[in-house]
Amino acid sequence: MATTWGLNLVDGVAFGLLLFTAAAGLTLAFGVADVLNLTHGTFYALGAYTAAAFTTAAFTTTAAAATLAGFGTALAAAVAVGAAAGAGLGVAHLPIAGRGHLAQVMLTLGVAGIGGDLLVAVFGADDLPAAPPTPLAGSLRAGTVSYPTYRLVFIAVGIALAAGLHLVVYRTRAGALVRACVDDRPILATIGVRPAAVQIGVLAAAGGLAAAGGVLGAPIIGPGTGTAPAIMLLSLVVVVLGGLGSIRGAFLAALAVGQVQTLGVALVPGAAPFVLMAALAVVLAVAAHPRWKTRLTVRRPA
Repeated sequence: MATTWGLNLVDGVAFGLLLFTAAAGLTLAFGVADVLNLTHGTFYALGAYTAAAFTTAAFTTTAAAATLAGFGTALAAAVAVGAAAGAGLGVAHLPIAGRGHLAQVMLTLGVAGIGGDLLVAVFGADDLPAAPPTPLAGSLRAGTVSYPTYRLVFIAVGIALAAGLHLVVYRTRAGALVRACVDDRPILATIGVRPAAVQIGVLAAAGGLAAAGGVLGAPIIGPGTGTAPAIMLLSLVVVVLGGLGSIRGAFLAALAVGQVQTLGVALVPGAAPFVLMAALAVVLAVAAHPRWKTRLTVRRPA
């Protein structure tokens, strides 16, 4: 029994880090660039489909179904396409800048619908398998306990990604420009940096992160017609629970959501989604209360 609970906890960490990888780009887009990007789940699905295309024998001309080279190629291709799509979204957003989140919702929802239809037209409507690279496809055994190698590697990659993203935001000139764009755009413009260009760059980075999350997470949450909306919903939950623009908050919220989902499925499979939504409702209610509103004010980015 203790072993089963321990494996469930590790599964929760792996799933939580997958959610952080998926939600990190949305945290930047919404919390930093102030763009409510509903195409985020589609960018993740793009990465997942790319992983299937490069690592599954049905889409390759080689006999190797999931080589490290194929996985690396899928990651590079997905990041490039996702970043280009994010930058394009940023350019498309310029004419509606200042018109509020409703206009952003309409724009990004339309782009998400078009993108989803294109993915279905190219890859079909069926869910596709996405195998991990062959060297990581097995399990590691410790005594009587075994655990999938890829998930352990993914945990390490997710932690490294969170640390790297934090360092970029707080320890680089690019991160300083992003924070300045959030705090005072007119002052940023006086030093010769266009706030619109910074916003486009943030959206490009967000698109690349989402697509990278799709590739890395494909062996866990594979590509299918339900992938984009599921990831979009979970990413929104993580961003709201963690605080807009808060990298640390998103990281902790993703780990919490991962545990709620994993342990909830193990204990009460039918009620797990309701527990997650209940937690979100409680956080929103507390944050809206006048007594706590000022205490829970988010400083962006954090």
